[in-house]
Amino acid sequence: MTFFNDKIITIREKIHHLLPTASNDSPLGAGGLERTIRPDTYLDGFYPLDLQQLMLRVSSAKPTTCLLDPIPTKLLKEALPVVNTTLLDTINMSLLTGHVPQSFKVAVIKPILKKPTLDPEVLANYRPISNLPFLSKILEKVVANQLCDFLHRNSLFEDFQSGFRMHHSTETALVKITNDLLTAADKGLVSVLVLLDLSAAFDTIDHTILLQRLEHLVGIKGIALSWFKSYFSERSQFVNINDKPSKYAKVSHGVPQGSVLGPILFSLYMLPLGNIIRKHSINFHCYADDTQLYLSIKPDESGQLAKLQACIKDIKSWMTHNFLMLNSNKTEVIVLGPKHHRTSLSKYIATLDGIALASSTTVRNLGVIFDQDLSFHAHLKQTSRTAFFHLRNIAKIRNILSQNDAEKLVHAFVTSRLDYCNSLLSGCSNKSLKTLQLIQNA
Repeated sequence: MTFFNDKIITIREKIHHLLPTASNDSPLGAGGLERTIRPDTYLDGFYPLDLQQLMLRVSSAKPTTCLLDPIPTKLLKEALPVVNTTLLDTINMSLLTGHVPQSFKVAVIKPILKKPTLDPEVLANYRPISNLPFLSKILEKVVANQLCDFLHRNSLFEDFQSGFRMHHSTETALVKITNDLLTAADKGLVSVLVLLDLSAAFDTIDHTILLQRLEHLVGIKGIALSWFKSYFSERSQFVNINDKPSKYAKVSHGVPQGSVLGPILFSLYMLPLGNIIRKHSINFHCYADDTQLYLSIKPDESGQLAKLQACIKDIKSWMTHNFLMLNSNKTEVIVLGPKHHRTSLSKYIATLDGIALASSTTVRNLGVIFDQDLSFHAHLKQTSRTAFFHLRNIAKIRNILSQNDAEKLVHAFVTSRLDYCNSLLSGCSNKSLKTLQLIQNA
């Protein structure tokens, strides 16, 4: 718990040192108030649920139980006819008064290894996932639904943000980017792709800036704004491992990872970023905190790279004002396009505003390996290697598994990898795709 807390404090202190001392900028940071809200696009309150809506919400929710739940969720679902009016009163009272019960604002932190191959002894390899009481998730879901309806009705989402939105996914984001890059290559252009990486983005968010953004940029006011103020105030969390809880720690920054509202609020916090990038005429696409910039130019137009430099500089400045830390060490740059054109451009971009050019010829982009030719050979090779590794392991225990269990394992470890973002492979040769066919046959 101390490690997670200190990590955020350290990042925010670093950002404080980067801030100009005599800054007259508003706390919204650079590019804070681009949108003038029309009087009819305000969300000033939430409407209450009726009993049928609550029953539907609870019965369709996953039966996960949090350590803080007084009874198991499965039992609560069975006892719903007895307690439903009490639950309804609790949820509706919160929505109508703009107050979130204190018990709903305590999270149990479950540390999850970022990758299974990482050393479990190193604390930096863990991601803090918040587990919240079941009822607080129901309340958040109700608020999230009404908030998203409002955002959709008034077209307030960033067009190029694919994270946590209906009909959007990592696959739709990558199809858009790949299509743009291939179209550019067909025209004989070279593309520079920059994959920006943020340090603990969800955890460093400033609550004051977020509330101001909700009010001035999104148009949330009245009881609805009071509800969000209550949601962020007096939050606490503790880590629980092997039934041993840590001390409670106050949560002063960030949105809870693992909560229903966290990802939506993060997207709204990042809203001004799109306009900053557009100002430089740079293409971009976001998926949650993963932002990618790409610029397609003629091989002899190296002067155009100054636009990209200026854009990254503005992004860094905006992020500093908004307590977000760009991790230059993990941010990658790759040049894509026809080989003979690539070579002539690469020598002009050893670094982009302190960000080094990728040393390898591939980068991992939202779980897919991109190579400089956009052939996806490296991705297919990696998928094949991993799939056959799991198939060999399943084969060793196949004789003690039922058909049903064997199918579950194959779908979890193999089919899921064949399915992931496979629409990107639509232009690949049959020879390339043969490896995937071999996996399916096996």
